[in-house]
Amino acid sequence: MRTQKDRMLAGEPYDAGDPELQAGQRAAQAWLARYNASLGQAPAARLALLREGLGAVGAGVDVRPPFHCDYGCNIRLGDGVFLNFNCVILDVCEVVIGARTQIAPGVQILTAEHPRDPRQRATGLESGRPVRIGRNVWIGAGALILPGVTIADDALVGAGSVVTRDVPAGATVVGNPARVLVRDGG
Repeated sequence: MRTQKDRMLAGEPYDAGDPELQAGQRAAQAWLARYNASLGQAPAARLALLREGLGAVGAGVDVRPPFHCDYGCNIRLGDGVFLNFNCVILDVCEVVIGARTQIAPGVQILTAEHPRDPRQRATGLESGRPVRIGRNVWIGAGALILPGVTIADDALVGAGSVVTRDVPAGATVVGNPARVLVRDGG
């Protein structure tokens, strides 16, 4: 029999009130409290804290507090990733961010979804879809990255954009919903 956590990670409907999932969120919140209080610490100490709470953390990663997430263990950051202040990652599914990607303040990366049908939504079940962000991507301030989106290498997401669909390599997307403005810098 599959656990609610197994169902959550597979992107299937799951009960977010499950005791195992609630315990995972409490543990993440305790870790986040320590991490978010670490701003004045040496970079090596903050990196060690990140590695304690996240699924994978490459060399030279910088995540500026405050940072917020659901579980942390489903987040994988490549070498040299930079997340500025007030980044929110709802990681009920895997979130992978490639090397040298830079994320501006106030960006939200969301894997969590709720049923669109009101009767199903009333059951309290949730689901999620993974988010994948490639290498050397720039995401501008206040952008929202919605569940299931893949942003390919070298893309640029304009500030305040709402990304509802996959973004091709080298593309610049802007707006709500985000639309391709430029491809491959030209």
